[in-house]
Amino acid sequence: MEKITSFTINHLDLVPGLYVSRIDPVGDTVVTTFDVRMTRPNMEPVIDTAAIHAIEHLGATFLRNDKETKPVTLYFGPMGCRTGFYLLLIGKYSSSDVLPWVEKMFAFIRDYEGEIPGASAKDCGNYLDMNLEMAHYYARKYLDEVCANPSDRVLIYPD
Repeated sequence: MEKITSFTINHLDLVPGLYVSRIDPVGDTVVTTFDVRMTRPNMEPVIDTAAIHAIEHLGATFLRNDKETKPVTLYFGPMGCRTGFYLLLIGKYSSSDVLPWVEKMFAFIRDYEGEIPGASAKDCGNYLDMNLEMAHYYARKYLDEVCANPSDRVLIYPD
């Protein structure tokens, strides 16, 4: 079988960043898939499930309510390897185009207080497995490592 695109990325040189993973035609438009990489693969510990679950709920809620991102957001969810998230947007975008949106999303997560949206037995299949404080930690880490100093190293996949 042919390797899928995400398995062709050199994970040994990958650092936290915001990368265009793929651009796919869908009918009359395109969908851009972003790799929102939060930890360094195979070098840093993966994000624990409670933190990644909280980030998923908060990030998806932000993206689907923000006036700029709501009309173009298709999906925001964790990678199976738990080193980051995939963000799918309607349209063709570069990492630089969406960095301000991602920065706003992580600032929202970093500053969020209160009950996590959708954190109830009625709304979620595993609502007890969330950790808001660790979500704050990972949001701060991403803002410091990626958003504060955007460069090609964190916006373009390594060779």
